Amino acid sequence: MYLPALSSHLARLLLAAMLCTGASPALAGSFDVRDNYGEGEISEAERFYVDEQLVATFRLDADHTSQTVHVDTAMGRLNHSYALCGEIYIRRPSGKVEIHQVSGEGVLYHPDGHHFEAIASRNFTEFYLVDRDEPESVERHPGHSSLCAAPTS
Repeated sequence: MYLPALSSHLARLLLAAMLCTGASPALAGSFDVRDNYGEGEISEAERFYVDEQLVATFRLDADHTSQTVHVDTAMGRLNHSYALCGEIYIRRPSGKVEIHQVSGEGVLYHPDGHHFEAIASRNFTEFYLVDRDEPESVERHPGHSSLCAAPTS
């Protein structure tokens, strides 16, 4: 009588372990994204989305001039959409402070193992990712990201 009860208990534990393991997605790979404090900047704060999910926030200033985030990707997809959204505060040579709302989006092709850089260009009006070693691994979409709604309050 003791053996069947133990066997039933072990079967339930095994089932529970299998369900718990299956609850989280298996990881397919990972990549890094680095953001650097740019010349003329006072500070910046950006949000980084992969497949429409917030995966990181960058906060840079004179005391924190660079930040790298490691992103794990879920199994089942080789290509991933991305979006960058944020604000960059800059000081003009005249001393005037400007706030630039920046955003951009695109597609990362087979990003596993890549090292991307977040780049602001055209007087802080464009914001996108690049991989200097494999430029073809990133497709940049023109314009602003639809995920980056301007604050309304």
